Amino acid sequence: MGKALSFIGKAIPYVILFIITLPIMIMYIVLFITAFAKETYGIVPLSFTLENWNFLISGSISPPGTLGFTVYPNIYLVTFNTFLLAITVAALEVLFSSLAAYAISRYSFRGRNTFLTLTLVLHSFPSITLLIAIFYILRVLGLFDTLIGVIMVKVGLELPLGIWIMKGFYDGIPWDVEMSALVDGCTRLGAWWRIIMPNVKGGIASTMIFAFLSGWSEYVFILTFIVSQQNWTLSMLVASLIGEWRFVDYGKLAAVSLYYMIPVVIFFLFFQKYLLRLSIASKGPI
Repeated sequence: MGKALSFIGKAIPYVILFIITLPIMIMYIVLFITAFAKETYGIVPLSFTLENWNFLISGSISPPGTLGFTVYPNIYLVTFNTFLLAITVAALEVLFSSLAAYAISRYSFRGRNTFLTLTLVLHSFPSITLLIAIFYILRVLGLFDTLIGVIMVKVGLELPLGIWIMKGFYDGIPWDVEMSALVDGCTRLGAWWRIIMPNVKGGIASTMIFAFLSGWSEYVFILTFIVSQQNWTLSMLVASLIGEWRFVDYGKLAAVSLYYMIPVVIFFLFFQKYLLRLSIASKGPI
């Protein structure tokens, strides 16, 4: 009886998890089936085809009703733009948040706690409320309709989260470790680079993952601040496949959506162990 109750107690969390994730699993299964199905009866495929994936060979997507004329940018150009946005945002956020978080963690200065609070408050604001202000700033700087402008905006808005993540990891490193390097003649910058940074790889990876995924999935800023099709990203391409034409080719839409997801899945499989290590356990300032 005791073993049975123990088994039930251990099984309940898995049952609850399965029930919660089942709707999400069904959606992805339907997406996968639709991407390869030529015709379906409900969600049951009647036949399979690779026609929905012909854009991988031609590089172009012809919407229904356009007599074969391509009105979308090249799929590989759009993919390159998406990678450029995501990788650049991730790299810049790791760089700036690492430096800023180190200063906040290791130095005690006037207004330190206020600054930390303000970064958290700024990150909590919905980015959509800043669209008009960002639009004017980008126009003045001549960065409207450029990926550089979107990258700057994304890095600025995601930086508070990166600072808090990195600060948590810096706080977990004893001051004695860094002091030993300084006593041995290492400069403060050298100690940060040679001693501290190798010990916060989990924080760097976590910050990079969140920044990469944020840049990869960005849609609102692309829709608002990008006009030229040559600067589109995959999120904009998927959205245009849904909304521009009366007839939606759901097979091609599913194929492009699945194509959009593949790099994220691969990226997550490589870095998932660092997400499990994410810890924001904070100590007092040194």
